[in-house]
Amino acid sequence: MRLHICAVGRLRPGPERELVDDYLARLDRTGRALGLGPATVIEVEDKKGGGMAAEAALLDRAIPSGAVVVALDERGKTLASPTFARTLADWRDAGRGDAAFVIGGADGLDPSLRARADLSLSFGAMVWPHMLVRVMLAEQLYRAASILAGAPYHRA
Repeated sequence: MRLHICAVGRLRPGPERELVDDYLARLDRTGRALGLGPATVIEVEDKKGGGMAAEAALLDRAIPSGAVVVALDERGKTLASPTFARTLADWRDAGRGDAAFVIGGADGLDPSLRARADLSLSFGAMVWPHMLVRVMLAEQLYRAASILAGAPYHRA
C-alpha cells in the first residue's frame, strides 16, 4: 500500500525536513517487505489566498483515486501506536492500494475534507504546528512498520 502525505505548505530545508526525510527513508527500508510504502510527500500551496476551501480543493486533487483518506485533525481519534499499525495492516490486507494522510494549513482542514475522510486522526488534545505534524506522522508511519515487522524500535 502506497502512503501519501498530502500537506498544505512547503517544508523548507532545516531540522523538520531532515526528520521527515529520515523517518520516511527508514519507513521505506522497513515497510517495503511488509507491503507498506513507498511514502511520498505532496505539498500544495494556495497562492491566491482562498482560505481553507481553496486548500481543500488543492488537497483533494493530490489524493489518489480510491485512496483511504486520513485527516489529521485535533478533533480526530487518538490511537495507540499498535492500533495505528494494525489499522494500516488491515487496509493493506483489504487490498487498498493507497492511503492519503491529509494535513491542512495553519487554520486546519476545511469541514468538507474532514467529512470525506475515512478516519480523522489526532495526535492529542494539544494543537500542533502543521509543519511539526508532518514529522510526527512520518515517525508514526515508521513506528507502525517497525511494530508490524516485530522490530525492537517500539518499546511498549
